[in-house]
Amino acid sequence: MSRDQPELAALAENIAAGLADPEAAYTSVHTPRPQSLAGGSAGVALLHIERAFTRPEQWATAHTWLSAASSGDLNGGPGACLFYGVPALAFLTRAAAKATGGYRQALAALEVATDQVTRLRLSAAHARIDRGERPVLAEFDLLRGLTGLGAHHLLRTPESPLTIEVLGYLVRLTQPLHHADELPGWWVEHGPTGQPPADYPGGHGNFGMAHGITGPLALLALARRRGIDVDGHTEAITRICTWLDTWQQPHPAGPWWPRTITLTEAQSQHCDQPGPAQPSWCYGTPGIARAQQLAALAINDTARQHTAEKALLGCLNDPTQLARVIDPSLCHGAAGLLHTTWRTATDATNDQLAHHLPTLTALLRDRLTTTPPNVELLEGSVGAALALTTAATNTAPWSKWDSCLLLA
Repeated sequence: MSRDQPELAALAENIAAGLADPEAAYTSVHTPRPQSLAGGSAGVALLHIERAFTRPEQWATAHTWLSAASSGDLNGGPGACLFYGVPALAFLTRAAAKATGGYRQALAALEVATDQVTRLRLSAAHARIDRGERPVLAEFDLLRGLTGLGAHHLLRTPESPLTIEVLGYLVRLTQPLHHADELPGWWVEHGPTGQPPADYPGGHGNFGMAHGITGPLALLALARRRGIDVDGHTEAITRICTWLDTWQQPHPAGPWWPRTITLTEAQSQHCDQPGPAQPSWCYGTPGIARAQQLAALAINDTARQHTAEKALLGCLNDPTQLARVIDPSLCHGAAGLLHTTWRTATDATNDQLAHHLPTLTALLRDRLTTTPPNVELLEGSVGAALALTTAATNTAPWSKWDSCLLLA
């Protein structure tokens, strides 16, 4: 164990200890959101489940938070997704059941409900394509859509019919919507945060891991690496990668990609974003680079793997980009940058990325000291504690919590 690892473990422990009691964790500022994996009790439960894998005495706390996450009427409606409702609870309960052998009855019920959600979402998505209409981000993205549901099914039952059906849908998503259509099938007619077409003429193309096309790319690649192959699988991966190649931008530090492009940019083939934004998991070069590294490993594209790793290394070598990391979050902050780099480094062709991990852990420690603690997984202390735990142990998560980020 290195000199820094006990300190990292202690910092993660302090965060978790402050979140031992659901009633005490919530204040007038942080109100309970039981079924939210992104920012509520479900996310805190995931932290305690990960800890309990190696510290069985922590199962009482994990169970308390699982109960808090499951309180009230569970959402299995059209808005349910990996990060909210019954699929989120199924994701948690699968991990708890794997570790303890318990929770089987609850897990079975949650999985039935999750399967139903997935089938309804697939039916609606295929009907939309049949009508020749463009999607909305929430149909296919990781946080709200079928990519997130597919991540759960791939983790739970890789060769199940539903996993295959989600992958088949993603293949269809990558195909042009109309004959000779110059826009990709994932092009949406609204803005990145749901702005109406009037505010975003022609819509946009989204590159991010959280809401854009690199989420589907990562899922397709991870499935392929697990030996799951559907009709058109390689073509879909290649189609997305070709689009990323078209929009790859040069920079002295290394290549980067825009967060989004408008219809005007697509028609002119010119990116208006002046340079790389903050290096983040959700929208930035790190998440996009990890998705491309996974794709390269899935289809044996050595050149693409080198480009992806070079792009992430460029972020880490550029003080200007690192200075834009101003919070400790998984989504767009230091925890996400640290954990994305850790996962990418484990598959990298050399150890250059791994050499940056001590600097990134120091950055996360610093950002935690300047940000008030909260109960959020994606945008707060919970995600930071999970990333610190991995950094402290240098061991892949026992609960496989980072599969909800499609990093592994």
